[in-house]
Amino acid sequence: MPHTATHMSSEMQTCIDECQNCHDVCVQTVQYCLGQGGEHASQRHIQVLLECAEICRTSADFMLMGAEAHPKVCAICAEVCERCAKSCERFGDDDMMKACAQACRSCAESCRKMASMARAA
Repeated sequence: MPHTATHMSSEMQTCIDECQNCHDVCVQTVQYCLGQGGEHASQRHIQVLLECAEICRTSADFMLMGAEAHPKVCAICAEVCERCAKSCERFGDDDMMKACAQACRSCAESCRKMASMARAA
């Protein structure tokens, strides 16, 4: 049975919120990194940030639609978020990069829970 806005679990709403936040943070981080230049603006790093933003938006949309495939999308989202967090953590004490890594890790955890809850159901 698809989830609707009135029948959505609190866990799913939390995951949607985490995905939407991670999307926003990654997009903001792309702009920050391009402004910083150098390694911050490397093609590889920017690509990871953009991939993360896109899969987070897609994951949130799949949950909002009640799509049957949302657990699979959440599982992929968790993988991409972890990869993005690792990429951001390479920059050490940079506060913006720390914030992005934290948003990515939080989203990954929430998406893993969502994916495992669906498998258990």
